[in-house]
Amino acid sequence: MHVQRTYRDQMNQAHLVSFRTAVQETDLLIQAEHDLSEVSRDMVLRYRGHIESYIARYREFASTLAPWPETGPVPAVIREMVSAGRAAGVGPMAAVAGAVAQQVGHGLCQHSREVVVENGGDLFVKLEKPATIGIFAGDSPLSMQLGVKIDSRKRSVAVCTSSGTVGHSLSLGVADAVTVIADSCSLADAAATAIGNRVTSPEAVQPAIEFGRRIEGVKGLLVICNETLGAWGAADLVRLGGKKG
Repeated sequence: MHVQRTYRDQMNQAHLVSFRTAVQETDLLIQAEHDLSEVSRDMVLRYRGHIESYIARYREFASTLAPWPETGPVPAVIREMVSAGRAAGVGPMAAVAGAVAQQVGHGLCQHSREVVVENGGDLFVKLEKPATIGIFAGDSPLSMQLGVKIDSRKRSVAVCTSSGTVGHSLSLGVADAVTVIADSCSLADAAATAIGNRVTSPEAVQPAIEFGRRIEGVKGLLVICNETLGAWGAADLVRLGGKKG
């Protein structure tokens, strides 16, 4: 299914080269010091192969909404998905986009000092200067009015966003945006899903934040539901002043 990702138009690191890597359902927008299309495609094929092979062996892995048990030695991408799902209390596929972004991002850092990988609203960021990530929240009046300032100079940062009103990913809630900041994209992705599942109304924003702050590894989070905004931890909010970029 084709999804028009208009928010990508707002990604702007002018000093980096932007390119897209798409393999079946996986669709990455990548920014690096030079075009690494072939390298990134090889990585996506490898990690997709690991995931597809594991699903062929364990069919329930692709559909369960519950944490997946340990099954012995597994590829790193599977291990990340299982660990993240367990930490957040959700199924492993809730972490698949973040896990792929993370694995590709870390791999590309061997070829470029600066790397940004975006996979369906999940970001792996390694930049040499602080950056502000705008929060796209669909039809909410707060959409692209706020950003999260991050500093990835010492280590990469994950900024992952889940929505119950935007996109095709499964969410049991109605949040316009749940953004989680962590070291791990896999964890941030799974946590954003778990938190978003609990946002069933604007009144549920604060209880959802209380739940999210207890997930080990979550460093900061932001929840937008219509006109209601809640934030916690290392979510350094910046007003974008109505700009769309």
